[in-house]
Amino acid sequence: MKKTKYIFVTGGVASSLGKGIISASLAKLLQARGFAVTNQKLDPYINVDPGTLNPYEHGECFVTEDGAETDLDLGHYERFTNVPTSQSNNFTTGRIYQNVINKERKGEYLGSTVQVVPHITDEIKRCIRLLGNDGTYDFVITEVGGTVGDIESLPFVEAIRQMKWEMGRDCAVIHLTLVPYLSAAAELKTKPTQHSVKNLQQQGVQPDIIVCRTEHHLTQSMKSKIALFCNVENSSVIESIDAPSIYDVPINMLEEKLDVEVLRKTNTAIPEKIHLESWKRFLKHLHNPSHEVTVALVGKYVELKDAYKSIREALIHGGVANETKVNVRSLHSEYLNPENLDEKFSGVDAILVAPGFGSRGLEGKILAVQYAREHAIPFFGICLGMQCAVIEFARNVLGFKDANSAEMNPKTTHPVIDIMSDQKNIGNMGGTMRLGVYPCLLEENSKAFSAYHEKMISERHRHRYEFNNAYIDEFAKYGMVATGRNPERDLVEIVEIPQHPCFIGVQFHPEYKSTVAKPHPLFVGFIKAALENSRK
Repeated sequence: MKKTKYIFVTGGVASSLGKGIISASLAKLLQARGFAVTNQKLDPYINVDPGTLNPYEHGECFVTEDGAETDLDLGHYERFTNVPTSQSNNFTTGRIYQNVINKERKGEYLGSTVQVVPHITDEIKRCIRLLGNDGTYDFVITEVGGTVGDIESLPFVEAIRQMKWEMGRDCAVIHLTLVPYLSAAAELKTKPTQHSVKNLQQQGVQPDIIVCRTEHHLTQSMKSKIALFCNVENSSVIESIDAPSIYDVPINMLEEKLDVEVLRKTNTAIPEKIHLESWKRFLKHLHNPSHEVTVALVGKYVELKDAYKSIREALIHGGVANETKVNVRSLHSEYLNPENLDEKFSGVDAILVAPGFGSRGLEGKILAVQYAREHAIPFFGICLGMQCAVIEFARNVLGFKDANSAEMNPKTTHPVIDIMSDQKNIGNMGGTMRLGVYPCLLEENSKAFSAYHEKMISERHRHRYEFNNAYIDEFAKYGMVATGRNPERDLVEIVEIPQHPCFIGVQFHPEYKSTVAKPHPLFVGFIKAALENSRK
């Protein structure tokens, strides 16, 4: 069984520097050198998982194959490496404490006083090692959320200190920090980086590699200064300059030899060859598109890009597959009304209605669906977006004027979207939705089948409400058909309007499975339809 080595990525000076992208980029480079790699995220907040967090607080909630509601950085990990993540790839302080308290209640500590050290730190180390226990991976890259110095991250840093002491060269720490540019002085400043590393050292952890986020190139003298005052080698100071896209970062890190430095620090033989041909082809098409389309993204969190991060990235993947630049026009559904639709959708080649929960902005989404349907504009509805398509069709084609989802209006006489039977008596909201991967059987004469080229597919879900099968025949009679169903429970997964150039709604979340290596077929088909529409 192979020996797994552990790499930790911490951050300092400021949050949102891109620890997730650096972690994913390193994983991609090590993978390209032939190593088996997985990524993991440790989040210091006390929520058990991000499932109940407002997107304004935390961005999107990413869902894994096994139904874990996780941090959005796991989406980056999957998009870069094409390796599915799981429940073991994301842990929060809340989950760590929950595990420890459950063990204490069962008497597993034999009457000991339960403390942060060693019990909480031992549980953190156990969770970190879960991915490496069976020898599947050569490297586990663990990103620690937040910044060094945060009170809530102290137990995680202490766990890292212990693992470094216990594992020696089989463990390394990368510290991502900011080198700000002061325009008044017209120079970069290294002092914040020095203070950040000192803070980490005070907690007992000496970083092996320092990655410096910067808007301007670092001089060699600046790198040497950082190396001297932070106790690292000159070659271990890595520049991470702003890039045109997140997909350029692995190439930048390759040029800075981040992967080589990690292999050297962990006493790992460095393979001569690195296979990044397909990644470079992707970048070539990304930066040199032959075509251009505009897609309207309709949702109630559009002002916050991270709220629909996976959708935005899947649109890029679908665009690259069609050698097409995708311009996203973000439209807040709460501000759409019958009077401004022509203005808002002017010049739009396709419309995507995003997922979400709650009634805010719902009527605007329904108006967007109606506009796409009546103007023959390619339409793609995801989760609530698909449900809005069903409600709109029921109101404006079937004539059920009060048609709605039972979630939004429990008193509607036409609940075309209703709560699933196994969700009716659930009290706890966290982690109780229909989550994770489920199979779907496709109709062979459908647009969905034309995209997937297979009858049985599997996709990830996150919902409580579902198409009401009592209306399925009436919908089909008037032109909206169910072309994908769960074979076990006959749940409607996909609806289409065959007479429309491209109108498809899906109950699942295809954006979660779109990667650089495998753009999701529904997004590829959607952008292809947008391109065809633009040519008209």
